[in-house]
Amino acid sequence: MHLHNDIIRLRALEPEDLQILYEWENDTALWIHGNTLSPYSRMALRQYISDTQQQDIYQAKQLRLMIESKQDTDNSVIGTIDLYDFDFHHKRAGIGILVAQEYRNAGIASQALNLIREYAFSFLHIHQLYAYIAQDNEFSIRLFEKCGYNQCGLLEDWIVYDRIYKDVYIYQLISEGDNR
Repeated sequence: MHLHNDIIRLRALEPEDLQILYEWENDTALWIHGNTLSPYSRMALRQYISDTQQQDIYQAKQLRLMIESKQDTDNSVIGTIDLYDFDFHHKRAGIGILVAQEYRNAGIASQALNLIREYAFSFLHIHQLYAYIAQDNEFSIRLFEKCGYNQCGLLEDWIVYDRIYKDVYIYQLISEGDNR
């Protein structure tokens, strides 16, 4: 199927994911990579999980999947991957990924990106995926380029962190199966 291989599985959010989401969403070191400006409460995340379970990507305009390790006996949650700003008419979505620190540099992120690409292109029939990556985030740039994304734009002074503005690249992956 589309959402797993021998190493990882991408699955829907479950109530049991509350604690790990709480830790990741409230890690201020990660906020520069998104639009978070304040901490999330457990109640807000509990509601988000509940809402997510009741809506599909067409209703919510986003899809968050948890990355599980199939190699751990307890199927540990080792990351999360998101499709966001889903645009049904233009058949595109933004993509974001987080892999837990202890599982980085093990190929997990590229496997998750490849699985979600296959799901998005062949099952959801999305035409393109795109990512915003800070110009100094060399790890993410290498990751997305390794997975076939191409740099297609630069947004100057797009994000600010510690009063320093940073440029952001736009990376894009277009489905090869679509006619132009």
